[in-house]
This record gives sequence, C-alpha cells and structure tokens, in this order.
Amino acid sequence: MHKIGFIGVGIMGKSMVRNLMKAGFELHIFARTRAKVEDVVSEGAIFHESIKDCVEGCEAVITIVGFPQDVEEVYFDTGNILDSAKEGAYLIDMTTTSPMLAEKIWEDGNKRGFHVLDAPVTGGDTGAKAGTLSILVGGKKEDYQVCMPLFEAMGTNINYQGEAGCGQHAKLANQIMIAGTLSGVCEALTYAKAKGLDLQVLLDSVSTGAAGSRQLDTFGPKLLAGDFAPGFFMKHFIKDMKLALTGANMSGLCLDVLSQVLANYEELAAEGYGDLGTQALMKYYEETMDDGEDETSH
Repeated sequence: MHKIGFIGVGIMGKSMVRNLMKAGFELHIFARTRAKVEDVVSEGAIFHESIKDCVEGCEAVITIVGFPQDVEEVYFDTGNILDSAKEGAYLIDMTTTSPMLAEKIWEDGNKRGFHVLDAPVTGGDTGAKAGTLSILVGGKKEDYQVCMPLFEAMGTNINYQGEAGCGQHAKLANQIMIAGTLSGVCEALTYAKAKGLDLQVLLDSVSTGAAGSRQLDTFGPKLLAGDFAPGFFMKHFIKDMKLALTGANMSGLCLDVLSQVLANYEELAAEGYGDLGTQALMKYYEETMDDGEDETSH
C-alpha cells in the first residue's frame, strides 16, 4: 500500500497528511479551495481538482470531513468515491459521523468489492500534529489489520472496536465523556471564581488528584487565559453530541448530562460562537455569572 487518496485537509487532516508523507506514503489530496492546502502541496502532497481524479488508482482512500452530509456527499454524490475508487481499495472514513451512515457505506462498498472501515479519531489538533491520535476502528478485523501501517503513521492508541459502525459508537461514547468532564471543569472554575479563589493555585492543587483529567490539563490553562481558539470546533462537537443523543434515544437511554451540555452549547452557537473551540463552553457560565451579578446589583 503506497498511493493514498485523502479528502478533508482541515485542522486535523493537514497534520495527518503530513504524518502519512513522513511515513513514506504518496499522498493525493482533494480540497474545495486549493489555496487552503498550498502548504502541504509544497511539502509533497499531490493536489487534484476533483474527488474522482484524487482517488483513481489509490490503494486506500481516507476521508475526514466535517458533517454527516459531507460524508454522504463524498461517498454517494456525483463523482463520488464509491464510483471512482480502484477495485479492492480500502476506504477509511475517519470523520465522526452517524454509525448508521458508516454501516450504509460498508454495505454499499462491500457489494462493490471495497474494504470499508469507520475509524474516527480522538486527540485533537495536538494529537494530529504529534501523530499520537487514538483511532477507533469498525469493520472487518482483517481489513483493520491490513491498514495498521496507515493508522500507525497517524496514531499510537489504535484499537479494533467491532463490526461496521462500532468505531463510530466508540467515538460517540468518548464525546459523551468529554461533554460531562469539560462541563465539570467549567462549573468548578465558575464556583472557585465566585468564591474568590486564585484559579491558578486551584488548578495546580487539583490537577494531580482525583479530579485530574485530560480535559483539565488541556483546557484549564486556556480557560484561565481566556483562550477560546479552536483545536476542535464547537460546531463539530455539537454535531457529535447530537449523534450520541440520537443513538442513546434509539436504545431507550436517558442521558441527562449529555442533554444539558448539548443545550448549553447550542445556546452559545446561536449567539455566534460555533467556530470557537470546545472550551468556549465557559462563556455559558460567564454569562450566567454576569446575569447573577446583575440581579444582585438590582
């Protein structure tokens, strides 16, 4: 496996392309706007004007686009991957998307002789740059094993989750954990600020105890600095939480924390914050705090 097609060269995808090239793979990329990917083109990636041209002759095609409708578009619309890829190619969708859509791509692809995997990732832009992503893979186990050199170029914690769609279910479970943890971090800092604590001293004190977490380590310093720049867009996290809630409802589960955190994020997105990072959840609590202070002053 040498010639790889890659569609979705965004915040995460760009670093993944670089790491695949470092590992010796020949990267063929497609992006709607060439100007946004000139940096990786100058580093050796081969740009194509269409998905059809990008994937023709590739042994594997990797996609990591934004939303389920984008996945539908690249796999099923005119000039799509399924109509254009080389017979027997490995098609790997690394977008966080609907498990049902992952199953649909697998069923369609399997009928046409493709090897289809859903392999969403976690680790954010930092993990993508470092090549330390966690990769959650669904599909046939033998296909997962064949694609291991690709996965090892991008990540370090690579695990087979089960049949088609199981990679997506595992990623949604991950997002549920993040939703609860990050909201807890924001609520704790809001409480500490209201009580007049030194927030840096608090972070230093609790980060190595039972309350310590990757979310606290990653976003605690950013929250104190008021840094809401995206490593992962709020609007994409909202999409993930909606997918998780849909899956929960289909199984008759009541996930109250997830529902509440999603509602908080949707309120922020409605105020125009969707392109900020997930840590901008703190803005919800800042607004609540300001409202409380206003009421007290009256």
